Amino acid sequence: MKTYAVGGAVRDELLGLPVQDRDWVVVGATPEELTAQGFRPVGRDFPVFLHPVTHEEYALARTERKSGPGYKGFVVHASPDVTLEQDLQRRDLTINAMARDGDGRLIDPFGGGADLERRLLRHVSEAFAEDPVRILRVARFAARFKGRFGFRVAPETLLLMQRMVEAGEADALVPERVWTELARGLDEPTPSELFRILDECGALPRVLPEIAAIWQETGAQAAAAVDLAAARGHPGDVRFAAWAAALLGETPDGGRAALTQLGQRLRLPADVRDLALLAATLARPLALRRRCDPEGLLDLIERADGLRRPQRFEALLAACACREAARGLATETGEDPLLRALSAAAAVPAGAIAQAAPDPAEIPARLRAARLQAIRASASQ
Repeated sequence: MKTYAVGGAVRDELLGLPVQDRDWVVVGATPEELTAQGFRPVGRDFPVFLHPVTHEEYALARTERKSGPGYKGFVVHASPDVTLEQDLQRRDLTINAMARDGDGRLIDPFGGGADLERRLLRHVSEAFAEDPVRILRVARFAARFKGRFGFRVAPETLLLMQRMVEAGEADALVPERVWTELARGLDEPTPSELFRILDECGALPRVLPEIAAIWQETGAQAAAAVDLAAARGHPGDVRFAAWAAALLGETPDGGRAALTQLGQRLRLPADVRDLALLAATLARPLALRRRCDPEGLLDLIERADGLRRPQRFEALLAACACREAARGLATETGEDPLLRALSAAAAVPAGAIAQAAPDPAEIPARLRAARLQAIRASASQ
């Protein structure tokens, strides 16, 4: 039985990046042998075990054979006679198909080290085409490594991805897996590469059909907005909202129909969906907020439910600020007038005003009047 470090840990070490997690392949062993040594089985589709001390993942060397459409149509074979090279050959990219043995020796049968030097994302074998998720993974790796290291997708790999899309493989992707990969790509340093690669290989209309009609018109602005959100260190939900606002904010309905359909189909988390909807539908009025009078500022705060959800309101402003910068809209420096207005309105003692109202029907008007007065006072300071 021999154990090898494989995949991302080897790749990142060679790139000089910190290694977060290590995955291991075990050659020449059976599940029973690992269990006897205290390893705990966790794999469903193939034999994966957790180390009894480090809790790192150890997988038995395996091969895969295509048995049906989509990314679940595989027959997995794991046995002591599967070699390390056979296991590495089934992986997606050459830079992920390297290993180190117990003595630290690099094992690189498919030229992953050379592709690291050439900054190339290249598939290991034609078996790449058997798993449509790999289209999304290549796009995600481009988003991770393009900005910092200058990686590009190999022409032959891009051509293979295009053939996969034409063959209908991308149509077999399930919504949850699509969103999982998109969300991970949004968290990368250059998330625009995720969408650019999907567009270049023809997968974007299959993966995100709701926005395909407008992509050629505003896709460049959306790319700039999402990259700016990443550069400013915003989390994934703000990045997605900035992308949606720049892409759909100028459509007649502010992107409501497209984002609603996309959210339902991909089963987006409610907080991600709602922030993107707000950013897209309020993008235009928010771009004019510095010209608003107190009534206009309070209207925007109420439309965005800012008094009840101030943290989401700040995230909304952050997303829209990235959209405005991407569109080349001039912005003034200094405190955002909406944040100042929100702070003033939130300080109004709503409970005391409600108790003092002789008629409950008067409470909303009294509250609004008090909040407008507070916003006016804060603006004059």
